[in-house]
Amino acid sequence: MAAFLTAKNLLGMPNVRHGFFTRKGGVSSGLYVSLNTGLGSADARENALENRRRAMAALGAECLMTPLQRHTDICLIVEEPWDVHAPPVGDAVATRRPGVLVGVNTADCTPVLFADAEAGVVAAAHAGWKGAIGGVLEATVATMERLGARRSAIRAAIGPTISQMHYEVGPEFYARFVEEDVANARFFKPSGRESHFLFDLPGYVRMRLERMRLAAVEDLQRCTYANEDAFYSYRRATHRNEPDYGRQLSAIMLSESA
Repeated sequence: MAAFLTAKNLLGMPNVRHGFFTRKGGVSSGLYVSLNTGLGSADARENALENRRRAMAALGAECLMTPLQRHTDICLIVEEPWDVHAPPVGDAVATRRPGVLVGVNTADCTPVLFADAEAGVVAAAHAGWKGAIGGVLEATVATMERLGARRSAIRAAIGPTISQMHYEVGPEFYARFVEEDVANARFFKPSGRESHFLFDLPGYVRMRLERMRLAAVEDLQRCTYANEDAFYSYRRATHRNEPDYGRQLSAIMLSESA
């Protein structure tokens, strides 16, 4: 069975189901063992599609809508299901339609799930550093508000992502964040190399979420790089000179009773 983690602040909502899926419980092999849901990977397409079906079954979903992720600030709205083989470009998906599982695929970038249970609006966002600094989180909340959600009622959960101790960046990266806001310097600490830093991506994402004054923000504090048995990691694969990597799904839906 497709294995997934849950966030405490999203549990207890009778009309919301969610899961931060691990890499366990799928049919893929090799580099992609085993629940690789990334259709953009070089994994056999039938395996990725079967893994997506297993994720849907685990949460009781009718369909799964994920965007073509390009590190944008675009939040899509699902009103009618699109062709999974030709999804629209975006890095977040929101819906108020019951039975539709909306999700994002990640492999170090930060997945964030959102829910306003009272309004019946949910969303999923893919926040790598480009998307986070570019405003994808704010765009997601604004889209949820257009669907009837209230910012003060939205709960957000940060899923498995690369931790600071494994995310080394260069001086240009540091300069970009500090130029945006000098206070961003607190998300960096020196690494073992001259002019290089360790960047706290989940901390930065949490700051941007909390700045929007949502009802609650939770961080699962699970590192994708350090936990190979549970998660795929782009950076880990790069360090090993591996040709590709799998992606894990984070998804949320309104149940039919919503």
